[in-house]
Formats: sequence, structure tokens, C-alpha cells
Amino acid sequence: MPGLIRRLFGRAPSQAIDDALWAHVQARVPWVAALDPARDARLRALAADFLQRKSITPIPPLALDDRRRAVLAALCCLPLLEFGGEGLHGWSQLIVYPDAFRVNRSHLDAAGVLHEWDDELIGESWDAGPLILSWADVEADLDDPHAGFCVAVHEMAHKLDALDGVLDGTPALPRDWQRAWARDFQQDYDAFVALVEADREVAIDPYAAEAPEEFFAVCSEYHFSAPQVLREALPRVAAHLEKFYGPSPTDAPLSSRTE
Repeated sequence: MPGLIRRLFGRAPSQAIDDALWAHVQARVPWVAALDPARDARLRALAADFLQRKSITPIPPLALDDRRRAVLAALCCLPLLEFGGEGLHGWSQLIVYPDAFRVNRSHLDAAGVLHEWDDELIGESWDAGPLILSWADVEADLDDPHAGFCVAVHEMAHKLDALDGVLDGTPALPRDWQRAWARDFQQDYDAFVALVEADREVAIDPYAAEAPEEFFAVCSEYHFSAPQVLREALPRVAAHLEKFYGPSPTDAPLSSRTE
């Protein structure tokens, strides 16, 4: 009967994250500690929903207790503070490696030659598949929250980007905003690629020049962890991301609490 009720009336409400567990998240994640009460409550509800909807699978020897799982849920939900729980649609599993992991790549070129190689990654997002993170890199991001990096935000940006069926650096948005976003991001991406290809010094991670979707994901990391750098380097992109994600918690004084 409970399953029938859920099918008829939607999913059962998520079980709330208890106060002690959320206090740990606030202490361990500086971006959470800096949220105002309303956004903190919104993130707490989103993280509870994440914990109910997603299976979190650690790869041995990594072990994930409730505290670590809550931290992961909060990080993955930071980009959803304005977008909402719809951003969790289309996938069901978070896989967490102890450290960077290797994946085998292959590509068949125009001449019919198959090329194979190994990549070492700290995160990956599969279309309609799992989101994958390196725990060591998650912790490194938390220990240096102003450095411009947040692998969980990066991979969640890819999930949001893919919701409209196309991974192109432009998420599903109202039509007028989507046109303005696509125009501004493309122009700034092209200019950024030109600088990187000319070996010019750039303010943000050159990996953003790999593809439009990576430009969006890398800029998303900077929105949360180094927003002033992003505003100075790419003011139009920064304005779009502030509207999309809400104000960066890094613009508020970060808590010095640790646990």
C-alpha cells in the first residue's frame, strides 16, 4: 500500500536531517556555514531529498558514514538553491572513489583508426548515469574554499546542463534568458579560448577552454569559491551565474569553525 500511495500522490516526504548532523555539515562546509538562515534551511531540505533519492556508493577502501554522506549531499545541492529539486532528475547514483580514478577512453577517428588511452579524473558526470567524485578532492576543496575549485559543483553543473537533453553549456532556462545566456557565454568562451591558445595568462582554470560545457562548469566552481575572480575576469558570465545559482556564499564572511 505505501508504494501505491507514492505512485498516486508522489514521493513520500524526505526524512529531515537532524540538528546534530546538519551542525556537522555547517562546520565542515564553509559555503554552508556562510548561508543566511533561509537559504540554509532550503539547502538542508534539498540535501535530505538527495539522501532519500540517491544511492551513495563508496569504492573500497573508502567508507562513508552519515556525516560524510550529509556533506556530499549538501555539496551536490549547493547549485540547486535557486533551481530546486528538479535538478536531481534523471540519475540515481553518486559513486565516490577514495582518490583520483582512471577511466579508459577510446575514439574512432575519421580515418577509421581506433585510439585508446587512460584518463585520471577527480570527477565525472555520465549522461543519465551516475555522478562520480574523488573524496580526496572533495576534502581538498573544503580545506581551501577560496581557491576556485569545487569538484561537486562542477559535476552538478554538468547534470543541470544535461537536463534539456544537450550538453552544451546552456541549461534549460526561459527562452529570452536562454538566448541571452547562449550569446554571452559563447562570446566569452571564444575570447577565453583565444587567450589560452595564445598562451596568455588567464584568471581562471584553463581547463574551461576545453569545451563550452566545461566553461560553464568551471565558471560555476568560481561562482561558489572565488566569485570576485570570476566577476573581474568574466562579468557577464558572473551575472548570469548569480541569477542562476543565487548570490555566492563566498561573498559573505566564511565561518572559521572546524570539526
